[in-house]
Amino acid sequence: MAISKKPERLPLANKRIIVSRAKDQASILSDTLRALGAEVLEIPFIEIRPPQSFAALDKAMAGILNYDWLILTSVNGVKMLFARMAQLGKSEADLLHLKLAAIGPATRKAIELHGLPVDVMAEEYIAESLVEALATQVTKNERILLARAKVARDVIPSALRELGARVDVAEVYETILPESSRRKLEQVLSEAEKPYAITFTSSSTAKNFVDLVGEERAHSNLLDGVKLVSIGPVTSDTLRELGLRVDAEAKEYTIPGLLEALVESTES
Repeated sequence: MAISKKPERLPLANKRIIVSRAKDQASILSDTLRALGAEVLEIPFIEIRPPQSFAALDKAMAGILNYDWLILTSVNGVKMLFARMAQLGKSEADLLHLKLAAIGPATRKAIELHGLPVDVMAEEYIAESLVEALATQVTKNERILLARAKVARDVIPSALRELGARVDVAEVYETILPESSRRKLEQVLSEAEKPYAITFTSSSTAKNFVDLVGEERAHSNLLDGVKLVSIGPVTSDTLRELGLRVDAEAKEYTIPGLLEALVESTES
């Protein structure tokens, strides 16, 4: 008689994990966490919306033939850029003359889905690494369009200007605090059985977490027993600047890297 093997225990079995990504971006992370056995609590710490003004982008698109490079630093940026281009009567064909740079594989894939090749991608998925990759590619007086969030670090434009490039920054989206998450987050963190972990996928999710729970509560015993898991060093630095600890950090600054850090956290 054959003896059936007992199924292997899933690495995140029965662990409750808060996914803090924007509502329309949470599915990939949430679905993978569930496949690993986790109980997912989707509580967005950020909400993505169009900027209050597209003036800078519209001006850039009107003169897009004068640019040499287009830099995109997030999937949100790609999505919102092409949505606005469609409203302006522009298409991917209007960007074919440009060299394109992306900050990571997810952003690159989002660009390539529009049929456009990516010329430069950062080895590490942070602004500093993208600057390093572009330093040998960008020449003096080249015109660069950086399409990004309303609030972002100025690492890329500052460094490229120092190289002699002419950089225009255009807001294509902004992140806001989702007020609807405040009560839900407080309720979940006040339960006797607290979540195993909270995932932080950007500096904005870290800052908004503190805004949602309140600074005093964030530094109380509210997070006792809850692991804070960061997608990379920039997000980790923000958490620490806010007076919060970092229990695990992704080695590769991507969603798969974040998942790996979560799994490894259960083994320590």
